This record gives sequence, C-alpha cells and structure tokens, in this order.
Amino acid sequence: MDLGTSIEHRGRPAVRFERVYDHPVERVWEAVATPGGLAHWFPSAVELEPHAGGKITFSGDPNLETMTGTVVTFEPPRRLAFTWGGDELHFYLEPAGDHGCRLTLVNVLERADTAARNAAGWTVCLAELDKHLAGAAAGGPHSDTALPWRQVYEAHVSSGMPSGAPIPGAPRETPDTAN
Repeated sequence: MDLGTSIEHRGRPAVRFERVYDHPVERVWEAVATPGGLAHWFPSAVELEPHAGGKITFSGDPNLETMTGTVVTFEPPRRLAFTWGGDELHFYLEPAGDHGCRLTLVNVLERADTAARNAAGWTVCLAELDKHLAGAAAGGPHSDTALPWRQVYEAHVSSGMPSGAPIPGAPRETPDTAN
C-alpha cells in the first residue's frame, strides 16, 4: 500500500501521492477532472465549472457538509487544482512510458496535524481510482469494498506522519477517554 509522503508545498504542509497507470493522460484526466470520472473514487459528488476561477461544489460525503470551493487551475489534460475548505488539491498528469500516465496528487493542508487523516483518506480513494482505471468495480471510498480507513490511518500514524486532528464521525477524545 502506497502511504504517500508528508511534504512541504510552497511553505505549507502537504501530503503527496504518485501513481503510474497504463492509460493515456487523456483517460486519467477524464477520471480525475470530470464529475462522471470522480464519481467512481472521490469522497464527494462534485460539480465544477471547468475553468480557473470557476466554482466547485462538493456534496454527498457522509462526513462533511455540502461546501463550495474555487477552481484554481484548469489546464486539460495536465493540471487541475481547487480549494476544498482550507485545503487545496493539485492533480498533475504527465506521460509515462510509451502509453502511460503518471498522476501526482498533492493535498496542501490547512493544518499539519491533518496529514495522517487526509493521507489515509486519499490512500483509500486512490485505491478506488486504481480499481476504476483497471476496469474493476469501484464502489467508492465509503463502500464496503473499499480499504478499511482506520487501518490505513493507523499505518500513516505509525509511519510518523503528523496526526492529531479530529476524525469526522469519531467521538472526540477527552483526557478521561484517551487511555
């Protein structure tokens, strides 16, 4: 399992993932930059105005309220970036080998202590993207067939990735419940 890497991106904490697919850049772009493609693996339903400065809406995530962001970069089929709450997501696509594509996902974080939590989420989501691009059934990151988020999170924490942010849907720890 590729746990991703904790990095700094333009002076902010971030987590970075890289995948190589045996598909052309245009096919991977469709999966990561269109509402229909995102529906197979992204944690929220997405509607976006396909241009820099456009509005992007996230809904249907059982752990988050509906929210909007801004498309920061829209350069088909190579770059997409948008805001999501206090975070930014950056997708970079480039040719790899004769017919493949390298996808790099960088989640620029609002706070460093969200690194393990968000990286676990992206690990689960990217496993669903891997299935989708391989032609297998991808039920999405909230499905019963997705990787178990808690185990992935614990692996990220064990690897030393910054942690401690609240986990949506989990009871908040207090000094009495932390032991």
